[in-house]
Amino acid sequence: MNLWLRIFLPFAAGYYFSYFLRNVNAVIAPELTRELGVGAADLGLLTSAYLLAFGAVQLPLGIALDRYGPRRVEAVLLLIAAAGCGSFAVGTSLTELVIGRALIGLGVSACLMAAFKAFGQWFGVARQASLNAAIMAAGGLGALTASTPLAWAIPQFGWRAVFIVLAVAGVAAAVAVFTTPEKPGSAQVEPLAQQLAGLVGVLKSRAFWRYAPQSTLVIGGFVALQGLWAVPWLINFSGLDRAAAAHHLLLMGGGMLIGFITLAIGVAPLARRGISAERLLQVGMGLGLAATFCIVAGIGPSEPLWCFYGFVFSVGNLAYALLQAHYTGSLAGRVNTALNLMVFVGAFGIQWGFGAAVDALQAAGHDARSAYQITFGGLLMAQVASWLWYLRDRDRPLV
Repeated sequence: MNLWLRIFLPFAAGYYFSYFLRNVNAVIAPELTRELGVGAADLGLLTSAYLLAFGAVQLPLGIALDRYGPRRVEAVLLLIAAAGCGSFAVGTSLTELVIGRALIGLGVSACLMAAFKAFGQWFGVARQASLNAAIMAAGGLGALTASTPLAWAIPQFGWRAVFIVLAVAGVAAAVAVFTTPEKPGSAQVEPLAQQLAGLVGVLKSRAFWRYAPQSTLVIGGFVALQGLWAVPWLINFSGLDRAAAAHHLLLMGGGMLIGFITLAIGVAPLARRGISAERLLQVGMGLGLAATFCIVAGIGPSEPLWCFYGFVFSVGNLAYALLQAHYTGSLAGRVNTALNLMVFVGAFGIQWGFGAAVDALQAAGHDARSAYQITFGGLLMAQVASWLWYLRDRDRPLV
Protein backbone atom coordinates (compact mmCIF):
# COMPACT_ATOMS: atom_id res chain seq x y z
CA MET A 1 0.00 0.00 0.00
CA ASN A 2 1.23 3.49 -0.80
CA LEU A 3 2.66 5.45 2.11
CA TRP A 4 0.01 8.17 1.94
CA LEU A 5 -2.80 5.60 2.09
CA ARG A 6 -1.17 3.84 5.07
CA ILE A 7 -1.20 7.17 6.89
CA PHE A 8 -4.35 8.80 5.51
CA LEU A 9 -6.85 5.93 5.84
CA PRO A 10 -6.43 5.24 9.60
CA PHE A 11 -6.59 8.93 10.48
CA ALA A 12 -9.58 9.36 8.15
CA ALA A 13 -11.33 6.45 9.90
CA GLY A 14 -10.65 8.11 13.25
CA TYR A 15 -12.15 11.41 12.13
CA TYR A 16 -15.16 9.65 10.57
CA PHE A 17 -15.70 7.96 13.94
CA SER A 18 -15.32 11.30 15.75
CA TYR A 19 -17.81 13.17 13.57
CA PHE A 20 -20.39 10.37 13.77
CA LEU A 21 -20.22 10.49 17.56
CA ARG A 22 -20.46 14.28 17.57
CA ASN A 23 -23.83 14.17 15.78
CA VAL A 24 -25.39 10.93 17.00
CA ASN A 25 -27.41 12.54 19.80
CA ALA A 26 -29.32 14.70 17.33
CA VAL A 27 -31.02 11.58 15.97
CA ILE A 28 -31.47 9.68 19.25
CA ALA A 29 -32.72 12.80 21.09
CA PRO A 30 -36.37 11.57 21.17
CA GLU A 31 -35.31 8.25 22.75
CA LEU A 32 -33.11 9.97 25.32
CA THR A 33 -35.87 12.44 26.22
CA ARG A 34 -38.43 9.66 26.59
CA GLU A 35 -36.24 7.22 28.55
CA LEU A 36 -34.68 9.79 30.87
CA GLY A 37 -37.68 12.10 31.19
CA VAL A 38 -35.52 15.22 30.71
CA GLY A 39 -36.22 18.65 29.24
CA ALA A 40 -34.37 20.61 26.59
CA ALA A 41 -31.81 22.04 29.02
CA ASP A 42 -30.82 18.61 30.40
CA LEU A 43 -30.67 17.20 26.88
CA GLY A 44 -28.39 20.08 25.88
CA LEU A 45 -26.16 19.43 28.93
CA LEU A 46 -25.97 15.71 28.14
CA THR A 47 -25.03 16.24 24.52
CA SER A 48 -22.66 19.14 25.16
CA ALA A 49 -20.65 17.13 27.72
CA TYR A 50 -18.85 15.80 24.64
CA LEU A 51 -17.98 19.35 23.61
CA LEU A 52 -16.92 20.41 27.10
CA ALA A 53 -14.48 17.51 27.48
CA PHE A 54 -13.30 17.92 23.89
CA GLY A 55 -12.61 21.62 24.31
CA ALA A 56 -11.07 21.34 27.77
CA VAL A 57 -8.13 19.26 26.54
CA GLN A 58 -7.32 21.20 23.36
CA LEU A 59 -4.46 23.27 24.82
CA PRO A 60 -2.65 20.37 26.53
CA LEU A 61 -3.41 18.29 23.42
CA GLY A 62 -1.44 20.70 21.26
CA ILE A 63 1.54 20.34 23.57
CA ALA A 64 1.19 16.52 23.62
CA LEU A 65 1.02 16.30 19.81
CA ASP A 66 4.19 18.37 19.46
CA ARG A 67 5.91 16.39 22.22
CA TYR A 68 4.90 12.75 21.61
CA GLY A 69 3.66 12.70 18.02
CA PRO A 70 0.16 12.14 16.59
CA ARG A 71 0.25 8.34 16.31
CA ARG A 72 0.64 7.61 20.02
CA VAL A 73 -1.59 10.42 21.26
CA GLU A 74 -4.58 9.61 19.07
CA ALA A 75 -4.39 5.84 19.58
CA VAL A 76 -4.51 6.18 23.37
CA LEU A 77 -7.36 8.67 23.24
CA LEU A 78 -9.42 6.52 20.87
CA LEU A 79 -9.35 3.74 23.47
CA ILE A 80 -10.86 6.21 25.93
CA ALA A 81 -13.57 7.02 23.36
CA ALA A 82 -14.33 3.32 23.00
CA ALA A 83 -14.70 3.04 26.79
CA GLY A 84 -17.03 6.05 26.71
CA CYS A 85 -19.21 4.40 24.07
CA GLY A 86 -19.47 1.26 26.19
CA SER A 87 -20.33 3.34 29.26
CA PHE A 88 -22.99 5.26 27.33
CA ALA A 89 -24.51 2.04 26.05
CA VAL A 90 -25.17 0.68 29.57
CA GLY A 91 -25.91 3.97 31.37
CA THR A 92 -29.34 4.30 32.97
CA SER A 93 -29.26 7.77 34.55
CA LEU A 94 -28.52 11.26 33.28
CA THR A 95 -25.30 11.37 35.31
CA GLU A 96 -24.03 8.08 33.90
CA LEU A 97 -24.77 9.14 30.34
CA VAL A 98 -23.13 12.54 30.86
CA ILE A 99 -19.96 10.78 32.08
CA GLY A 100 -20.01 8.44 29.09
CA ARG A 101 -20.55 11.33 26.69
CA ALA A 102 -17.67 13.27 28.28
CA LEU A 103 -15.34 10.28 27.89
CA ILE A 104 -16.30 10.11 24.23
CA GLY A 105 -15.49 13.80 23.78
CA LEU A 106 -12.13 13.39 25.50
CA GLY A 107 -11.36 10.30 23.43
CA VAL A 108 -11.96 11.83 20.01
CA SER A 109 -10.42 15.21 20.85
CA ALA A 110 -7.25 14.53 18.81
CA CYS A 111 -8.80 13.02 15.68
CA LEU A 112 -8.60 16.11 13.47
CA MET A 113 -5.58 17.84 14.99
CA ALA A 114 -3.52 14.62 15.00
CA ALA A 115 -4.32 14.12 11.32
CA PHE A 116 -3.23 17.69 10.51
CA LYS A 117 -0.02 17.13 12.45
CA ALA A 118 0.73 13.79 10.74
CA PHE A 119 0.12 15.16 7.25
CA GLY A 120 2.42 18.09 7.96
CA GLN A 121 5.20 15.76 9.13
CA TRP A 122 5.01 13.35 6.21
CA PHE A 123 3.91 15.33 3.17
CA GLY A 124 4.95 18.96 3.55
CA VAL A 125 3.04 22.11 2.76
CA ALA A 126 2.30 21.35 -0.91
CA ARG A 127 -0.01 18.43 -0.21
CA GLN A 128 -1.45 19.53 3.14
CA ALA A 129 -4.33 21.58 1.73
CA SER A 130 -5.79 18.69 -0.28
CA LEU A 131 -5.20 16.13 2.48
CA ASN A 132 -6.71 18.42 5.13
CA ALA A 133 -9.81 18.89 2.97
CA ALA A 134 -9.95 15.15 2.35
CA ILE A 135 -9.88 14.41 6.08
CA MET A 136 -12.70 16.90 6.54
CA ALA A 137 -14.61 15.04 3.83
CA ALA A 138 -14.21 11.86 5.89
CA GLY A 139 -15.83 13.74 8.75
CA GLY A 140 -18.60 14.79 6.37
CA LEU A 141 -19.25 11.12 5.62
CA GLY A 142 -19.53 10.54 9.37
CA ALA A 143 -22.11 13.32 9.56
CA LEU A 144 -24.06 11.75 6.69
CA THR A 145 -24.06 8.36 8.40
CA ALA A 146 -25.33 9.94 11.62
CA SER A 147 -28.50 11.12 9.87
CA THR A 148 -30.95 9.05 7.78
CA PRO A 149 -28.95 5.77 8.04
CA LEU A 150 -28.82 6.10 11.83
CA ALA A 151 -32.51 7.08 11.97
CA TRP A 152 -33.26 3.81 10.16
CA ALA A 153 -31.03 1.73 12.45
CA ILE A 154 -32.40 3.01 15.79
CA PRO A 155 -35.88 1.40 15.51
CA GLN A 156 -34.32 -1.80 14.20
CA PHE A 157 -31.61 -2.33 16.80
CA GLY A 158 -32.02 0.29 19.52
CA TRP A 159 -29.61 3.09 20.42
CA ARG A 160 -27.79 1.02 23.05
CA ALA A 161 -26.82 -1.65 20.52
CA VAL A 162 -25.53 1.09 18.21
CA PHE A 163 -23.21 2.34 20.97
CA ILE A 164 -21.90 -1.17 21.63
CA VAL A 165 -20.94 -1.41 17.95
CA LEU A 166 -19.32 2.02 18.24
CA ALA A 167 -17.24 0.83 21.21
CA VAL A 168 -15.84 -2.00 19.08
CA ALA A 169 -15.22 0.41 16.20
CA GLY A 170 -13.29 2.71 18.52
CA VAL A 171 -10.89 -0.06 19.50
CA ALA A 172 -10.37 -0.97 15.84
CA ALA A 173 -9.65 2.67 14.94
CA ALA A 174 -7.13 2.93 17.79
CA VAL A 175 -5.26 -0.13 16.55
CA ALA A 176 -5.25 1.17 12.97
CA VAL A 177 -3.83 4.55 13.98
CA PHE A 178 -1.21 3.02 16.27
CA THR A 179 0.10 0.81 13.45
CA THR A 180 0.69 3.73 11.05
CA PRO A 181 4.34 4.50 10.24
CA GLU A 182 6.10 6.93 12.55
CA LYS A 183 8.13 9.78 11.13
CA PRO A 184 11.65 9.75 12.60
CA GLY A 185 12.06 12.70 14.93
CA SER A 186 8.30 13.38 15.07
CA ALA A 187 8.36 13.68 18.84
CA GLN A 188 10.06 16.89 19.94
CA VAL A 189 11.61 17.09 23.39
CA GLU A 190 11.23 20.85 23.71
CA PRO A 191 11.30 22.09 27.30
CA LEU A 192 7.77 22.34 28.68
CA ALA A 193 8.32 25.95 29.78
CA GLN A 194 9.27 26.84 26.22
CA GLN A 195 6.19 25.08 24.84
CA LEU A 196 3.95 26.93 27.27
CA ALA A 197 5.58 30.26 26.39
CA GLY A 198 4.85 29.62 22.72
CA LEU A 199 1.23 28.83 23.54
CA VAL A 200 0.84 32.00 25.60
CA GLY A 201 2.28 33.99 22.71
CA VAL A 202 -0.37 32.58 20.39
CA LEU A 203 -3.19 33.34 22.81
CA LYS A 204 -2.01 36.94 23.28
CA SER A 205 -1.59 37.74 19.59
CA ARG A 206 -3.88 40.01 17.61
CA ALA A 207 -4.06 37.51 14.76
CA PHE A 208 -5.60 34.91 17.06
CA TRP A 209 -8.26 37.29 18.35
CA ARG A 210 -9.23 38.32 14.86
CA TYR A 211 -10.33 34.79 13.99
CA ALA A 212 -11.39 33.51 17.41
CA PRO A 213 -14.78 35.28 17.92
CA GLN A 214 -16.12 34.25 14.51
CA SER A 215 -14.91 30.67 14.93
CA THR A 216 -16.42 30.53 18.42
CA LEU A 217 -19.89 31.78 17.53
CA VAL A 218 -20.37 30.93 13.85
CA ILE A 219 -18.53 27.63 13.49
CA GLY A 220 -19.25 26.67 17.12
CA GLY A 221 -22.91 27.46 16.50
CA PHE A 222 -22.94 25.28 13.38
CA VAL A 223 -21.40 22.41 15.38
CA ALA A 224 -24.01 22.85 18.13
CA LEU A 225 -26.89 22.80 15.67
CA GLN A 226 -25.61 19.90 13.61
CA GLY A 227 -24.79 17.91 16.74
CA LEU A 228 -28.14 18.39 18.48
CA TRP A 229 -30.52 21.26 17.84
CA ALA A 230 -31.13 20.94 14.09
CA VAL A 231 -33.52 18.00 14.50
CA PRO A 232 -35.50 19.46 17.47
CA TRP A 233 -35.69 22.78 15.54
CA LEU A 234 -37.07 21.04 12.45
CA ILE A 235 -39.58 19.11 14.55
CA ASN A 236 -40.73 22.00 16.76
CA PHE A 237 -40.42 24.95 14.34
CA SER A 238 -40.98 23.36 10.94
CA GLY A 239 -43.42 20.68 12.11
CA LEU A 240 -41.54 17.74 10.57
CA ASP A 241 -41.44 14.19 11.90
CA ARG A 242 -38.11 12.64 12.89
CA ALA A 243 -37.55 10.87 9.57
CA ALA A 244 -38.02 14.10 7.62
CA ALA A 245 -35.85 16.03 10.09
CA ALA A 246 -33.10 13.40 9.81
CA HIS A 247 -33.34 13.72 6.02
CA HIS A 248 -32.65 17.45 6.39
CA LEU A 249 -29.64 16.55 8.54
CA LEU A 250 -28.51 14.24 5.74
CA LEU A 251 -28.82 17.09 3.24
CA MET A 252 -26.88 19.44 5.52
CA GLY A 253 -24.13 16.84 5.89
CA GLY A 254 -24.15 16.26 2.14
CA GLY A 255 -23.79 19.98 1.49
CA MET A 256 -20.90 20.12 3.94
CA LEU A 257 -19.22 17.15 2.25
CA ILE A 258 -19.57 18.79 -1.18
CA GLY A 259 -18.11 21.96 0.31
CA PHE A 260 -15.04 20.15 1.63
CA ILE A 261 -14.48 18.41 -1.70
CA THR A 262 -14.88 21.72 -3.52
CA LEU A 263 -12.29 23.30 -1.26
CA ALA A 264 -9.91 20.38 -1.79
CA ILE A 265 -9.89 20.86 -5.54
CA GLY A 266 -10.75 24.56 -5.84
CA VAL A 267 -8.64 26.63 -3.45
CA ALA A 268 -5.45 26.54 -5.53
CA PRO A 269 -7.12 27.34 -8.91
CA LEU A 270 -9.10 30.19 -7.34
CA ALA A 271 -5.91 31.59 -5.78
CA ARG A 272 -4.32 31.67 -9.22
CA ARG A 273 -7.29 33.74 -10.37
CA GLY A 274 -6.76 36.19 -7.54
CA ILE A 275 -9.45 34.85 -5.18
CA SER A 276 -7.65 34.17 -1.91
CA ALA A 277 -8.60 31.77 0.87
CA GLU A 278 -9.19 34.86 3.03
CA ARG A 279 -11.77 36.14 0.56
CA LEU A 280 -13.44 32.74 0.44
CA LEU A 281 -13.75 32.75 4.23
CA GLN A 282 -15.18 36.29 4.30
CA VAL A 283 -17.79 35.63 1.61
CA GLY A 284 -18.60 32.11 2.76
CA MET A 285 -19.36 33.23 6.31
CA GLY A 286 -21.56 36.03 5.00
CA LEU A 287 -23.53 33.64 2.81
CA GLY A 288 -23.84 31.22 5.73
CA LEU A 289 -25.32 33.94 7.92
CA ALA A 290 -27.76 34.85 5.15
CA ALA A 291 -28.83 31.21 4.97
CA THR A 292 -29.23 31.16 8.75
CA PHE A 293 -31.50 34.21 8.56
CA CYS A 294 -33.70 32.45 6.00
CA ILE A 295 -33.93 29.39 8.26
CA VAL A 296 -34.82 31.48 11.33
CA ALA A 297 -37.40 33.52 9.42
CA GLY A 298 -38.86 30.48 7.64
CA ILE A 299 -38.10 31.94 4.20
CA GLY A 300 -37.61 29.71 1.18
CA PRO A 301 -37.72 25.96 0.47
CA SER A 302 -36.44 24.02 3.46
CA GLU A 303 -34.42 21.18 1.94
CA PRO A 304 -32.23 23.21 -0.49
CA LEU A 305 -31.70 25.82 2.23
CA TRP A 306 -30.32 23.32 4.76
CA CYS A 307 -28.10 21.76 2.09
CA PHE A 308 -26.73 25.21 1.20
CA TYR A 309 -26.29 25.96 4.91
CA GLY A 310 -23.96 22.97 5.25
CA PHE A 311 -22.15 23.79 2.00
CA VAL A 312 -21.19 27.39 2.82
CA PHE A 313 -20.16 26.76 6.42
CA SER A 314 -17.57 24.23 5.24
CA VAL A 315 -15.36 27.22 4.39
CA GLY A 316 -15.04 28.00 8.11
CA ASN A 317 -12.22 25.47 8.35
CA LEU A 318 -10.03 27.72 6.20
CA ALA A 319 -9.50 29.75 9.37
CA TYR A 320 -7.07 27.10 10.69
CA ALA A 321 -4.70 27.44 7.73
CA LEU A 322 -5.08 31.22 7.55
CA LEU A 323 -4.32 31.66 11.24
CA GLN A 324 -1.41 29.20 11.17
CA ALA A 325 0.24 31.25 8.41
CA HIS A 326 0.96 33.98 11.00
CA TYR A 327 3.23 31.70 13.10
CA THR A 328 6.25 29.45 12.69
CA GLY A 329 5.74 25.79 11.77
CA SER A 330 6.92 24.59 15.20
CA LEU A 331 3.79 26.16 16.73
CA ALA A 332 1.37 24.40 14.36
CA GLY A 333 -0.09 22.01 16.90
CA ARG A 334 -0.63 24.74 19.47
CA VAL A 335 -2.09 27.22 16.99
CA ASN A 336 -4.62 24.72 15.63
CA THR A 337 -5.68 23.40 19.00
CA ALA A 338 -6.02 26.93 20.44
CA LEU A 339 -8.47 27.86 17.69
CA ASN A 340 -10.17 24.49 18.03
CA LEU A 341 -10.63 25.21 21.73
CA MET A 342 -12.54 28.39 20.89
CA VAL A 343 -14.77 26.52 18.43
CA PHE A 344 -15.70 23.93 21.01
CA VAL A 345 -16.10 26.39 23.86
CA GLY A 346 -18.63 28.11 21.62
CA ALA A 347 -20.27 24.84 20.62
CA PHE A 348 -20.58 23.73 24.25
CA GLY A 349 -22.01 27.03 25.45
CA ILE A 350 -24.45 27.28 22.55
CA GLN A 351 -25.53 23.64 22.74
CA TRP A 352 -26.31 23.91 26.45
CA GLY A 353 -27.52 27.52 26.39
CA PHE A 354 -29.86 26.93 23.45
CA GLY A 355 -31.80 24.35 25.45
CA ALA A 356 -31.82 26.49 28.58
CA ALA A 357 -33.17 29.46 26.60
CA VAL A 358 -35.91 27.35 25.01
CA ASP A 359 -36.98 26.04 28.43
CA ALA A 360 -36.95 29.54 29.95
CA LEU A 361 -39.02 31.02 27.13
CA GLN A 362 -41.57 28.22 27.34
CA ALA A 363 -41.78 28.70 31.11
CA ALA A 364 -42.47 32.40 30.41
CA GLY A 365 -45.47 31.49 28.27
CA HIS A 366 -44.11 31.13 24.73
CA ASP A 367 -45.13 28.11 22.70
CA ALA A 368 -42.40 25.74 21.49
CA ARG A 369 -42.26 27.21 17.98
CA SER A 370 -41.73 30.80 19.09
CA ALA A 371 -39.29 29.74 21.84
CA TYR A 372 -37.08 28.04 19.27
CA GLN A 373 -37.33 30.96 16.84
CA ILE A 374 -36.42 33.60 19.45
CA THR A 375 -33.47 31.51 20.66
CA PHE A 376 -32.11 30.88 17.18
CA GLY A 377 -32.63 34.55 16.29
CA GLY A 378 -30.58 35.66 19.30
CA LEU A 379 -27.77 33.32 18.28
CA LEU A 380 -27.83 34.75 14.75
CA MET A 381 -27.43 38.31 16.07
CA ALA A 382 -24.33 37.31 18.04
CA GLN A 383 -22.90 35.51 14.98
CA VAL A 384 -23.37 38.57 12.75
CA ALA A 385 -21.53 40.71 15.33
CA SER A 386 -18.56 38.29 15.32
CA TRP A 387 -18.43 38.28 11.51
CA LEU A 388 -18.40 42.09 11.42
CA TRP A 389 -15.54 42.07 13.95
CA TYR A 390 -13.59 39.74 11.67
CA LEU A 391 -14.21 42.00 8.64
CA ARG A 392 -13.33 45.14 10.61
CA ASP A 393 -9.77 43.90 11.25
CA ARG A 394 -9.03 42.64 7.75
CA ASP A 395 -6.76 45.52 6.72
CA ARG A 396 -4.95 46.03 10.03
CA PRO A 397 -1.50 44.58 10.77
CA LEU A 398 -1.91 41.45 12.89
CA VAL A 399 1.02 41.82 15.28
